[in-house]
Amino acid sequence: MEFELYYDYLCPFVYRASLLLANVAAERPIDVQWRYFSLAQVNTKEEGWTVWAASAAEQVRGRLAFKAAEAARRQDRFDPFHANLLGARHQDRLDIDDAKVVEQVAEESGLDLERFRHDLDDPAILDALARDHKNAVATHGVFGTPTFVFPNGASAYIRLAEAPTGAGALQLFDSLLAIAADEPRVLEIKRPTRPSPD
Repeated sequence: MEFELYYDYLCPFVYRASLLLANVAAERPIDVQWRYFSLAQVNTKEEGWTVWAASAAEQVRGRLAFKAAEAARRQDRFDPFHANLLGARHQDRLDIDDAKVVEQVAEESGLDLERFRHDLDDPAILDALARDHKNAVATHGVFGTPTFVFPNGASAYIRLAEAPTGAGALQLFDSLLAIAADEPRVLEIKRPTRPSPD
């Protein structure tokens, strides 16, 4: 099965979704097309400002991760880099806005560091982010991450509390497909948070 998943590295729910998908992929073939989506862009209050057109001197949370992911994609090393960068951020709690951290992840992922550095400096490196983000909003109405887009055009923003393994991963994934991809009558499911006792 092939589908798209819009993501931002800063989102912990993306990390949980990636673990679920890795566990599913260990049991059955799936093809995830990871697409960029900037939460910094969604949350900006500045009219006309974009993550991809902001000056290089401007500190934009998460932008380095998108640039690095695209540089890894140019070397056909996106999958290992992507998994390692998510792990660095959400498991190891490293700062992925720190160039040294991102470069270390690139090295651990088998990237050619000289080419990686060169690609990070390419002014066109954020074109893919602009393309994916604009398409996500215009075509699918994406507002947050992770958002899955299935082959039939159905899309769903899905937040997981945890990522089960083995048969539990397959069961959860199949349940998600049954509701999010195959049941158009369900528009939204949200679990209320119980009030805490005073």
